[in-house]
Amino acid sequence: MNIKYPEIGICGLSCRLCPSYNTEAASRCAGCKSESRMAVGCPFITCAVRRKEIEFCWDCEENQTCEKWKKHRELGKQYDSFKCYQKLEDDINFIQANGVDKFEEQQRTRERILTEMLKEFNEGRSRSYYCIAATVMEIEELRNALDEARKQSTGLDMKAKSRVMHSLLDTIAVSNSYLLKLRK
Repeated sequence: MNIKYPEIGICGLSCRLCPSYNTEAASRCAGCKSESRMAVGCPFITCAVRRKEIEFCWDCEENQTCEKWKKHRELGKQYDSFKCYQKLEDDINFIQANGVDKFEEQQRTRERILTEMLKEFNEGRSRSYYCIAATVMEIEELRNALDEARKQSTGLDMKAKSRVMHSLLDTIAVSNSYLLKLRK
């Protein structure tokens, strides 16, 4: 089977904004449909890719009645695992309305902003926090926060720069009721 979008999970999660994808460690994940992840598998890989030879759950003729996918989506409204699921349902709806290519384009933009935040403002302990922000916030909010953080942090060390970025993102989060931590 030809996998066209290795960075978009079968269930709808965006790998590009995952902490495991955004690390330089040996444990770096190359995406839900990368060779290493496909070898390990998950229930969605087993069902969609291996059994039905489709790339996404929404392409399945049973997607409206699939209890496994329904449960995953419902749990995603309340809980996260190592990755933020807060936008899973919105992302699936966006894909179904606009197509995977538009979603991929949007995720690449989010990934570029996230990469800049990690490079310029990560003191070594903020990767998950920035990944969540890149997932839940609007792209324009992220761009504005990044621009403002750059202005406010000129000449500061990395720890102080990180505090500036956190403060800006926290302010946006409070005013828009975003949650910038994993829900366990």
